[in-house]
Amino acid sequence: MGTPKHQASIQKELNIVARQEQALRKAAMRQKTPQWKTNLQDKVPEKVYLNLEKAFCKAFEVIFDKGTDWIEKTYDAQAIRNGYEVHDFAFQMQADRKVLKELRRQASRTQMQGMLTTSAEGIGLGVLGIGLPDIVLFVGVLLQGVYKIALHYGFDYRTASERDFILLLMETSVQKGEAWERCDRAVEAFIAGQTVDMADQLTCTAQAFADDLVLAKAIQGLPLVGVLGGLFNPVCCRKVMKYAELKYRKRCLLRLYESSQSR
Repeated sequence: MGTPKHQASIQKELNIVARQEQALRKAAMRQKTPQWKTNLQDKVPEKVYLNLEKAFCKAFEVIFDKGTDWIEKTYDAQAIRNGYEVHDFAFQMQADRKVLKELRRQASRTQMQGMLTTSAEGIGLGVLGIGLPDIVLFVGVLLQGVYKIALHYGFDYRTASERDFILLLMETSVQKGEAWERCDRAVEAFIAGQTVDMADQLTCTAQAFADDLVLAKAIQGLPLVGVLGGLFNPVCCRKVMKYAELKYRKRCLLRLYESSQSR
């Protein structure tokens, strides 16, 4: 049953989440696009941006419609679910904060695996001068990482609302300034159980990724020089995984805390 010890352990982890959230917010608010990058982006034809946005939209649609089963073949989803249930049971029995720390460590390893994978596929395709065709693969790797994080914290990513939440997480992770704050507020509202309008979330996420990666993908379409564009993939992946892990960890902790109060 829930005890003060359970709540104290959870609160300590929530305090860590709060500090990390504040650090992410500060980074997002002070993040500015370098002038040299702005100058280059201004020279990218609008058609390239529109094609990139369409490519991201299509990639998300394809993965959600047909790719999730394929992604699940790359890891043992049931084993991860079982692992969460074991940790959840252990925490309920012992109220040991070490259990919560282990959950965090396991999810963090998923972040590193995702960055290594996106580095390999991005650089490899960049050397060949391939830009747009790698987007489905890139999105698949990102979703694989987020799916595994969700499982590590006991959440099912196959529901429609959870998929919209994942898209919102991904959009927020690549935003800056006021746009980041607006998206982050929506994420917090979802976590709090409030109704969030995500009717066009797939399009919003595709637009955010197109804005963030248009220069990288334009460069990646050029032979040899393309390796530079491929290097942007792990940078983007790091932002996505870091933000997603933090918010899923928060949801998990809040759910545990609520459960401890109701017992």
